[in-house]
Amino acid sequence: MKKSEIINLISLAQKARKNSYSPYSGFAVGAAILAASGKIYTGTNCESASYGATVCAERAALTAAVSAGERRFTAIAVAAGQKPTPPCGICRQLLAEFGEMTVICAAADGDGHIETTLSKLLPDALTNNDLKG
Repeated sequence: MKKSEIINLISLAQKARKNSYSPYSGFAVGAAILAASGKIYTGTNCESASYGATVCAERAALTAAVSAGERRFTAIAVAAGQKPTPPCGICRQLLAEFGEMTVICAAADGDGHIETTLSKLLPDALTNNDLKG
């Protein structure tokens, strides 16, 4: 990925984070996912008093993209916390449904980030190939 693309994804994730609804944890998260089509979709976390109903920013961005018909993705940026924070386990699993991609973990503010891959964050992920008997 070009540096300008990375910076743009981080910026969009940080902007989406500002719309977070996180009254319980106080941990606002934003995400921006880049589809193979070149379109970018954003999402933020939305918490619930029924904690299990909470939706993470990464899943919100992915769901927006899938709702628009996207199925292939190149990268996702996540912005949260004082230091770069990776996606949680359930987000990693859902992202893995759509194959390998670059994962950019950024702090809530600033331009510092860590760049990795989904397969490094979730080795040996359960995929649809595992469900075929």
